[in-house]
Amino acid sequence: MRGEQMTATIDIPTGGYRYMPFAFQYSGGVAALDGYRIERVEFARPMPLAAGFAWIERYLGTLGVPLVALCACELRSPAQFTDTGFIAFNRQYIETLKRWGVMADDDNNPVARSNVIPAMHRPNEPSFHAFCFARPAAGASGSFVIAGSGEAGDGPAPYRERTVRYGETSADAMREKALFVLGRMEERMAALGKSWSDTTATQVYTVYDLHPFLADEIVRRGAAQHGLLWHYARPPVEGLEYEMDCRSAPVEHHVRP
Repeated sequence: MRGEQMTATIDIPTGGYRYMPFAFQYSGGVAALDGYRIERVEFARPMPLAAGFAWIERYLGTLGVPLVALCACELRSPAQFTDTGFIAFNRQYIETLKRWGVMADDDNNPVARSNVIPAMHRPNEPSFHAFCFARPAAGASGSFVIAGSGEAGDGPAPYRERTVRYGETSADAMREKALFVLGRMEERMAALGKSWSDTTATQVYTVYDLHPFLADEIVRRGAAQHGLLWHYARPPVEGLEYEMDCRSAPVEHHVRP
């Protein structure tokens, strides 16, 4: 199963970052422009989507950072979506991005994203776990965020038809899924001129055992040089079982609104 086709990145000078076009619901990844750095803010508890957007709007306003600087979101949802349910959710999600001027049209979203389903302690509704924004900083920081990806190839076909080892969760199947996703992370980083050695954090989302391939695949590649944060969670769409994202964020904040 083939990965995605990388395209040239697009600069957003008013936002302070460039992005890798991918889909209407999110970009493949973002990187700070020269003179900017990407900062991450993580909430102590999931914050419902509408309240989260409102909090982010106030927070960026207090920093004097424009709303178009929002460049990545990490979401938590109460249950996996069907194919059609996921599209409907994404259409709702992008309405705020369009209102803020982050999205110039309905089919080109610059904001990177992950959206996963905790197996326990789930939120009651789609919520923010964290977000990233770009702000001016002396020099080029090289910071970036790679969007989350599960083990499905691209295209209009249903997920069932483009998912690696669909419906299988054996150790062998999970290894194959992980290899696909690791390759996708590397493709997206390469499109931004980055690699595992540039990352400050890597996150994995699955409820299945990753230890059989942790050392010889994840660690060997350099994907866990700062450790590996394992979230006991599932990807957003029914049938997907393994997701990863990664980033290089020199400044991270933890807040308890």
